[in-house]
Amino acid sequence: MTTVFECTDVAAGYSKGRPCVRDFDLSLQAGEVLSLLGPNGAGKTTLLMTFAGLLPSLGGEIAIDGTAVKSGQARASSRAGLVLVPDDRALFTGLTVEENLKLAGRRGGPTVQDVIGYFPALGERIKVGAGMLSGGEQQMLAIGRALMQNPKVLLIDELSMGLAPVIVESLLPVIRQVADDKGAAVILVEQHVRLALEIADTAIVLAHGQDVLRGSAAGLAAEPDKIERAYLGASQVATSA
Repeated sequence: MTTVFECTDVAAGYSKGRPCVRDFDLSLQAGEVLSLLGPNGAGKTTLLMTFAGLLPSLGGEIAIDGTAVKSGQARASSRAGLVLVPDDRALFTGLTVEENLKLAGRRGGPTVQDVIGYFPALGERIKVGAGMLSGGEQQMLAIGRALMQNPKVLLIDELSMGLAPVIVESLLPVIRQVADDKGAAVILVEQHVRLALEIADTAIVLAHGQDVLRGSAAGLAAEPDKIERAYLGASQVATSA
């Protein structure tokens, strides 16, 4: 398989010399879904923002398809194929569903109808303003906007924010389908641990800014006690088969 995303010794944070996340290494293959787990304040969002170029890296290297991505340059990261769905969804609430999707489109990339194929509910609301959508529909639109950019690496921060579990259960399989269909690598930050592990290939638990547990999603799902200890910071860096 092809490695599409790689980072080595990444340090992420908001002040030079005071990283929130330290010594983070990761390699993702095309179509691989990683669930990035951990308690609030562990550094998950900070790490995604650093990958996306919204924060300058405090150390280490990030590469897409083997080519280094310049630190702290969101446009360069986006052009390289790394697209972030932020936890606030970042929609243009005064524009319609269709207008939001078209604004995110790229020449030669997916069409509005391609995205609607993943989220049929948006097809029924295509002329409705984004601000009038339900929370679940807004999350569909936020992911749809990201798909319009034809990502090689898709970062999704807190997909379930403000959503009922039943909505999350319907959205997560779509992320799996996108990875399988498009060959995009996905890093998913999610608090619904069981649901996230069900659609992921691999998982990492962050605690206090460090990678304290990683392994196959199926292997970690079979050891919930180990995940609980990692959340509490009681585990050292470890690997589960």
